[in-house]
Amino acid sequence: MVEQSSSSKVHAIYDLCTTTFTPSGIHSSSSAIHKLCSLLDTVQPADVGLKEENPDDDRGHGFFGLNRLSRAVRWAQPITYIDIYECDSFTMCIFCFPTSSVIPLHDHPGMTVFSKVLYGSLHVKAYDWVEPTCINENKGSGYPPVKLAKLAVDKVLTAPCGTSVLYPKSGGNLHCFTAVTPCAVLDILTPSYNEDAGRKCTYYHDYPYSACSTGNTIDFSDGKEEDYAWLAEIATPDDLYMRQGAYAGPAISA
Repeated sequence: MVEQSSSSKVHAIYDLCTTTFTPSGIHSSSSAIHKLCSLLDTVQPADVGLKEENPDDDRGHGFFGLNRLSRAVRWAQPITYIDIYECDSFTMCIFCFPTSSVIPLHDHPGMTVFSKVLYGSLHVKAYDWVEPTCINENKGSGYPPVKLAKLAVDKVLTAPCGTSVLYPKSGGNLHCFTAVTPCAVLDILTPSYNEDAGRKCTYYHDYPYSACSTGNTIDFSDGKEEDYAWLAEIATPDDLYMRQGAYAGPAISA
């Protein structure tokens, strides 16, 4: 079997995305999803213009809380966001993380997301909403309502590893990324975020199930209480420290 060049890999992924995905959010067949995962599984950092970082050279001070924002701005290394291609139907992008950096818990409403760790180790914690919807507004005056979610993923992904896929209602549609080492993730999101179409990125804080009382009886037959959490919407965290990077891989033109 002849190995694909970097250019042919990237263009094969782009071509499959353009023929598979639409702006409507109607998701494609399992065979198309499997084919895309197989293509993504072959991608190496060099294929998208990246050079794997040496952990010994990572001198970032990690991720700070809100009360240390000024220090974060001065000292923490940012997450680098690299835009490869974006249209209404899908977005191809890369996130490059220094050690200990975090993309906080957030959602992908009505979206499917393919994530491929290109190098390094990344901790992923992800939830799906419990159905039927369970909302608790009894936490007390001044507190936002919280919504029940079930843990779907809580593990470290280390390259080389297979492509992960989350769906609108399964696979961990709400996730948090924490860099265990310097790492990079290639993401394909479909359809793209679009507030006018109801696909706004919302951030959340998760509370243990035991932190909020509820009058509803929850059936834990498919898991343990520890697998459930109450999620409260929050504003975009001030300590989400991100910068735009330049894409250095094979050019894509629509």
